[in-house]
Amino acid sequence: MERLCWLTASDLERQYALGMVEPARVIESVARRMDVCEPHLNAVYLRKDFDALACAMETRSRLGRTSGKGRRLSPLDGVPVTLKENLYTIGDPSPIGTAAGSLAPKQVNAPLVDRLLEGGAIIVAKTTMPDFGMLTSGQSSLHGVTRNPWRLDRNPGGSSAGAAAACAAGYGPLHVGTDIGGSIRLPAHFCGIFGFKPSLGRVPINPPYMARVAGPMTRTVRDAALLMNLIARPDPAYRDFMDLPPDATDYAARLDAFEVKGKRIAVLLDSVYPMGVDAEVREAVEACATALERAGAVVVPIQPWVTVEALDAVAAFFEVRSHTEIMAMHRAERERILPFILQWVSHRAGRFSGGDLMRALNTMHALREATVQATHGYDFVLSPVCPVPAFEADFACPGNDPTHALEHIVFTVPYNLSEQPAASINWSYTASAGLSDLPIGVQIAGRRFDDLGVLQLARVIEQIRPPQRPWPMLHVG
Repeated sequence: MERLCWLTASDLERQYALGMVEPARVIESVARRMDVCEPHLNAVYLRKDFDALACAMETRSRLGRTSGKGRRLSPLDGVPVTLKENLYTIGDPSPIGTAAGSLAPKQVNAPLVDRLLEGGAIIVAKTTMPDFGMLTSGQSSLHGVTRNPWRLDRNPGGSSAGAAAACAAGYGPLHVGTDIGGSIRLPAHFCGIFGFKPSLGRVPINPPYMARVAGPMTRTVRDAALLMNLIARPDPAYRDFMDLPPDATDYAARLDAFEVKGKRIAVLLDSVYPMGVDAEVREAVEACATALERAGAVVVPIQPWVTVEALDAVAAFFEVRSHTEIMAMHRAERERILPFILQWVSHRAGRFSGGDLMRALNTMHALREATVQATHGYDFVLSPVCPVPAFEADFACPGNDPTHALEHIVFTVPYNLSEQPAASINWSYTASAGLSDLPIGVQIAGRRFDDLGVLQLARVIEQIRPPQRPWPMLHVG
């Protein structure tokens, strides 16, 4: 049984400082864990074993062979991390999850990759994602099917599919995903981990795009805070025009400096999702709200503000965007794309006029305003992450219907548009016959720029939630 691969980043920081463990042994443990799990999970696109081991030896030299008292680049010096495939790394292809994508090596790192390397973190792998990052699923025409480590017949969600599966399966403590409509929080919910979507611009990203952010996916809130301390640093090259002013917040140091008593927390339980919210998902949010109220929070129920028309406008925008890009490809390239994606972009996008697109954009702007108006009177909003627990592994979305591919992002996408920070943290597990033991996360959203507050409340929930189950070991025959 591997042990070192399961240590948290804060555990590794302490053990390195005491000279109790060598970084190379940790990297080797992660590699062995991937050897065992990858034939079944398919969470990794590109392994970096040789480079990672070389970096571990450099870390050992920096820290000293036995004392660990040498020059540390950061608290994450020598700690393994995986990156979602679409986060560029020099010399590695980034085909964006699709067999139609380019395999040309990238000539530049993403901004957060530079910050990680400056801090001594060790990149051990690039993780899988679905075609163009446009599915809440582990389905990819390039990577194949990524599975959920809690149950291999279940989906890990997406689009940060491999990152979530790798995190829950023990491929080291730190993982970075991206999120444009829920792609960090949804797979975090399905895989029982902690996923944090920062405020837009908090973590510099390249290429920048409306609502697109990068953020931590970890097994503890503290590890996410340690990771934020590195990746939220400003990019000297200023490659992200959405980048927020420099923020010197030490997220890890201030994580426990928080008093939940008196905080106004809105609780949202319902949505316009046609299938409704699963009973066990709803119960988890209600139980979390009750626990917070007992801890002294002022809990206030609120009604849904996302309309059917608003959710359809979001879907229409992304359909047109993807349809335009795909139709510009050569036919041979299009034929390599996941069929579900082609069905999704073709069922109506080709019939939209310029006026239709402008109406969709205006409706999205109205949803942004409505989200801020509905939430500004509260310190935080608690809700489901997704209306359902993990669905079938071979589905591209809950229900597997390309004409209704994005309705399940009803709880997550509003905070991408409003630029507010939001997180998913596991609360409990399903108990229904035939589908028991699947994680159920709850979503915490905060006011814009209050990234620290969301992390602090998540830490409170981490401490008051029911006992958590052991991480899946993948004992496969």
